[in-house]
Amino acid sequence: MSAPERIPPRSVTPPPDAAELLARGELTVRGRIREASNAALYCTVSHDGRDAACIYKPVAGERPLWDFPDGTLAQREVAAYEVSEATGWGLVPPTVLRDGPYGEGMCQLWVEAAPGAELLALVDGEEPEPGWKAIGFAEVGEGRTALLVHADDERLRRLAVLDAVLNNADRKGGHLLPTGEGRLYGIDHGVTFSVETKLRTLLWGWAGEPLTPEAVEVLEGLRKGLMEGGPLAARLQPLITDAEIDATRARVNALLASGKHPEPSGEWPAIPWPPV
Repeated sequence: MSAPERIPPRSVTPPPDAAELLARGELTVRGRIREASNAALYCTVSHDGRDAACIYKPVAGERPLWDFPDGTLAQREVAAYEVSEATGWGLVPPTVLRDGPYGEGMCQLWVEAAPGAELLALVDGEEPEPGWKAIGFAEVGEGRTALLVHADDERLRRLAVLDAVLNNADRKGGHLLPTGEGRLYGIDHGVTFSVETKLRTLLWGWAGEPLTPEAVEVLEGLRKGLMEGGPLAARLQPLITDAEIDATRARVNALLASGKHPEPSGEWPAIPWPPV
């Protein structure tokens, strides 16, 4: 299957019925995303005179992982979207679980990233300049090191909180999609919700700093939604295990108890590789 055809730039603000379109529309495969580690198919979806571009990841195309049960990555992607929606931040593109040409899989609205939006950089020196947060030092060849930094951006800070809730084990730079409309989306949430601490991310710039009042308010809302019988817990029930829902509750409670962004545990590589 060929690489996907180039689509023209379009508005990426999801319409109110985007999830319905993804779930009910006719799915047509246009190509394969070659860089993806699991089968990721570029598609169009059409229903009742409406159409959109999307990504379809069939469960049958998932590679087995030693630390995640087989055939669960698609469900975890949908669960991440449900938690994102519950925050009100809208950081994950509309995502549904549906049947498709290659069986059940995850279907997510295609997001066209804006060119030239700098969220990550390698810089000389030991301290970041104003407007940037330090991640750590990286080898850049010939015995040289440079400081890896990310933007001090409230959208990234919200995503850092969401990743801590999801226990995201793979937040790379390539998973950050800023749009021309000023929004930021995070994608590729297949390795999330583990019951073991696996947070691995490039967004460590706020580690140990107090959570914003906004983040505390959002986490309080998540805590209520994740209570037994709560609306968010009910939406997650078909997607992840009871133990994983319990672990998500525990992470939310721990964030609220500490009042701070988490720090690397030291028990798991803190930064994904490759970072982009």
